[in-house]
Amino acid sequence: MLAAACGSSTSPTDSGSATGGTERPAPPAGTAATSVGAGEGELNIIAWAGYAEDGSTDKTVDWVHPFEQQTGCKVNVKIGNTSDEMVTLMHSGAYDGVSASGDATLRLIYGGDVAPVNTDLVPNYKTVSDFLKLQPWNSVNGVAYGIPHGWGANVLAYNTKAVTPAPTSWSAVFDPNSPYKGKITAYDSPIYIADAALYLMKTKPDLGITNPYALDDTQFQAAVDLLKAQRPMISKYWAAYTDEVNSFSSQESVIGTAWQINANLINSEGKVKVDSIVPSEGATGWSDTWMIASKAAHPNCMYKWMDYIISPSVNAQVAEWFGEAPAQTLACDQTSDKTFCDGYHALDASYANSISYWTTPTSNCLDGRGDICKDYAAWTQAWTEIKG
Repeated sequence: MLAAACGSSTSPTDSGSATGGTERPAPPAGTAATSVGAGEGELNIIAWAGYAEDGSTDKTVDWVHPFEQQTGCKVNVKIGNTSDEMVTLMHSGAYDGVSASGDATLRLIYGGDVAPVNTDLVPNYKTVSDFLKLQPWNSVNGVAYGIPHGWGANVLAYNTKAVTPAPTSWSAVFDPNSPYKGKITAYDSPIYIADAALYLMKTKPDLGITNPYALDDTQFQAAVDLLKAQRPMISKYWAAYTDEVNSFSSQESVIGTAWQINANLINSEGKVKVDSIVPSEGATGWSDTWMIASKAAHPNCMYKWMDYIISPSVNAQVAEWFGEAPAQTLACDQTSDKTFCDGYHALDASYANSISYWTTPTSNCLDGRGDICKDYAAWTQAWTEIKG
């Protein structure tokens, strides 16, 4: 496996990860396709590592060449190492599409870099999990701007030998009296401010945080202060998954936020054993989306790719290779490991809706309070100050 960089009473709206049906400012005008014609013979995409495998990483892992054979669209893949890099690459206008995470999608939509998607032209969209459709990170005012691909929670991982008793709360990494200070790892990105906000949402309700991505001045400063206090306790900020795997395996770190795949890889190495949980306060997470460029040179090939990549068999392959829950409900019948979807809660709407998915912070609050929130530029500046 590889990784890059993921209708109940607890809907995303209730959990604070959605806009609650709030009308959002209109993005730049864009028109969705009305039909899909013959492929243009080529496709240029930006993807997280592991999302568009062509056999060059592992000769047995290849879903790109079958697509090329089926459609005649030759696929050229540019790996995006971070969301910021993906946004910059898409802005160049040289690509037809991107597998964007939620901390990039609204930047791409409001930047005019991507177009609405006509989901009727993507037949496999019908059986994508409903809890991933038309969400704040992949749509605006009921208009879809992409096709959900895969998702997961940012879990709390811990070394089972070094961390006892097992943690139940994010306080293990945020409490200044944590017995694990100096051995704590955290995600190296401005979007990690949301993890602090989520913790404060539950532990300091007087702040009135209802959405960890919609923070006014006071709420934002509280989250920043918490992270500045946490800074001396950090052993390693990780951006690449290998950084965290190595930090746990060397016992430089014994606890911290992680992707499920990171925990799996640490255990597969066998140097230490880790377990992972979604703590009592809940968790942030990701739901990646395939988006089409507003000026795509090969729109027909991009539509064919979006349908192909979420087809049951291919989505199952990607999910197992990457280590995430597939967006396609029928993929769970196609996984080689028949316990895979259970392990990743792939069809568990209650679990999925408990996650506060990455969503790009905007000055117009995602929770509908108006133009009083800190935008992503402010988050980026603060993150630089936090790390010092």
